Amino acid sequence: MKVIVDSHIPNIRGAIEPRAQVAYLDPKEMTREAVKDADALIVRTRTRCNADLLDGSRVRFIGSATIGTDHIDLDYCASHGITVRNAPGCNAPAVAQWVYCAIHAWMHSRNITTPDGLTIGIVGVGHIGSIVARWGRALGFTVLLNDPPKENGENRDGSFDVIFGPELHQKNRPYFTLEELQLQCDIITFHTPLTRDGQWPTWHLCDQRFLDGLVRCRLILDAARGPIADNEALLQWPGDVGLDCWENEPLISRELLEKCIVATPHIAGYSAEGKQRGTAMMLEALNDCYGWDIPVPAIAAPATGALEVTLDGIAASYDILADTAALKSDPTAFESLRNHYLHRPEYQ
Repeated sequence: MKVIVDSHIPNIRGAIEPRAQVAYLDPKEMTREAVKDADALIVRTRTRCNADLLDGSRVRFIGSATIGTDHIDLDYCASHGITVRNAPGCNAPAVAQWVYCAIHAWMHSRNITTPDGLTIGIVGVGHIGSIVARWGRALGFTVLLNDPPKENGENRDGSFDVIFGPELHQKNRPYFTLEELQLQCDIITFHTPLTRDGQWPTWHLCDQRFLDGLVRCRLILDAARGPIADNEALLQWPGDVGLDCWENEPLISRELLEKCIVATPHIAGYSAEGKQRGTAMMLEALNDCYGWDIPVPAIAAPATGALEVTLDGIAASYDILADTAALKSDPTAFESLRNHYLHRPEYQ
């Protein structure tokens, strides 16, 4: 049996070798020719798993050590008997850390000294949005949640009150419309998957029309997927922007880069603990699929994020402006900065 693993996935070398032949490849090396004799792939978002890559191969398992799956053609995989597993929630605390470091940097740049009176709108309330919501309330922000699929009963497991607590229900309403967020929020942060189809597509959810409807919003954040926000529209919007995810990565807009108060190379989720969780979840998936008994390391930090938070404490845990300066000084280094990122510790 042969397994091909993205060479940038940490903490995985040596784990699979006792059960299979393993090759470690850079995403650029994952071609149709390279994977044709592989039985399983362990990838990140940079590998597009579709017919172009997989036709004619014997691949029957794809594991993505990431929270999203928009880089995988799920319909193709289902029709060709390919099992797909990802790592939902693995980096949720790290992305929440990025969000509040970005907000802290913005507040400092605008001489805002306290969260009192600031309202955050969270679009997408999954693993990441849940932590962003809980931390926001604890920090003193007013938090409004938007998640139409959850509001309409999709993907709900009955644990809403456990995750958020009844104190988060404002006027007995856990969710608000996008129009209400446009009217009431000072900050809007996006944490949805990237979808183009279905009842609630998220591609260009933050478009010119959405931006034109903002009444009091002063800061837009996107640490989800680049195409959720129309980057050209963001460039024309007069408010402040913080981006970790961009359209056309790694060939990002230089003009938008200069506009951003916070600008990072798609590393919001790149914590040491998040990477450890992602790798552990891939090993668990291989064990489940093949009946192996690969030892899966325990992760000390909880995937639900810190229980007690302060804004200054979160900001001190991660120098987001250093990452911003590195990208702004050399936008052509986007992929190198991402691939060789020194994984930071999560806020504890």
